[in-house]
Amino acid sequence: MYTCAMCSNRSCKTGELDKTPINCPCSDEEQERIKELYQKNDNKKLAYCSALTEAEGYCKKTRLEEIEDFANKCGYKKLGVAFCTGLSKEAKTLCQILRHSGFEVDSVICKNGSIPKEFLGIEESQKVRPGTYEPMCNPIGQAVFLNKAQTQLNIILGLCVGHDSLFIKYSNAPVTVFAVKDRVLAHNPLGALYLADGYYKNKLYNQ
Repeated sequence: MYTCAMCSNRSCKTGELDKTPINCPCSDEEQERIKELYQKNDNKKLAYCSALTEAEGYCKKTRLEEIEDFANKCGYKKLGVAFCTGLSKEAKTLCQILRHSGFEVDSVICKNGSIPKEFLGIEESQKVRPGTYEPMCNPIGQAVFLNKAQTQLNIILGLCVGHDSLFIKYSNAPVTVFAVKDRVLAHNPLGALYLADGYYKNKLYNQ
């Protein structure tokens, strides 16, 4: 059982591995095999470029700027954007900025294929808006079409919980997240954690 979130030791950050708790991943013999994986060409490039991007942009650059820097360091010129229809305006702006920065950009909307939700066995009463035509989100389709476009790095913009999981599962290219969906908190899901001891306490720790 791994409980890093509850640990106050943080020996992993200081390098004092002789002080690690019993169940600490730092002490696991699996780490040697993990380090070997970082020596594989693609993995080493991603890890190396990530570290450089972090150091150069730490507390100075926005997520968007960091994505551009990371892509440039990796030599990626063909980017893919998988976005939610509810963030179409944001997707258009994102793609415009990326193209202005010299990238070739392919974008695929979540409703591609216009497959009715009935295909999944969703009943009328289970729809977001019963009585209307509702196409299902098609994250596998988003991945397939971006694979077909041979994108080198795919960016998620506002995909639903679970749909993002399917997109990541089927994407051939590495995936990074620009923003996640949380309509209640203006797409800032961390807001729920910051309110966990206040307004949202009864909702999150429901008895």
